[in-house]
Amino acid sequence: MKATRDKTFQAKAGEIEHKWHLLDADGKILGRLAARVATILQGKHKPTYTAHIDTGDFVVVINAEKVALSGKKRSQKVYRHYTGHVGGLREIPFEVMMKRHPERVVENAVRRMLPKTRLGRKMYKKLKVYAGPAHPHASQKPAPLEL
Repeated sequence: MKATRDKTFQAKAGEIEHKWHLLDADGKILGRLAARVATILQGKHKPTYTAHIDTGDFVVVINAEKVALSGKKRSQKVYRHYTGHVGGLREIPFEVMMKRHPERVVENAVRRMLPKTRLGRKMYKKLKVYAGPAHPHASQKPAPLEL
């Protein structure tokens, strides 16, 4: 009797079907929302997940302006970046960021949860965030997704 060896499944780039999901951020906690979105963008929610292939789906997030934070973070959270010049540290409080660019709050949270590689940048491009309830992706027929 000949022994057979089980082989690990490896997804191939041409065989993957990328679906579209619609997430409503109204009243959702930012970190929990971002963790779920990052999982979907990476494809870890699928049984065909393969680490070196982009197996993830597209995600459309609406109502980013209504995202919630727990605790005192709404008044204490600060977004920092450095311009590269001497004394170029820029700090933007959460409240100001929400008034100016509410979609960037969700984008930053998700981007920082993705891998910092070429593949991670490719995954990030599949994220579409909108401040209000309207989005231009109706023709892709995104399926509503609950957290």
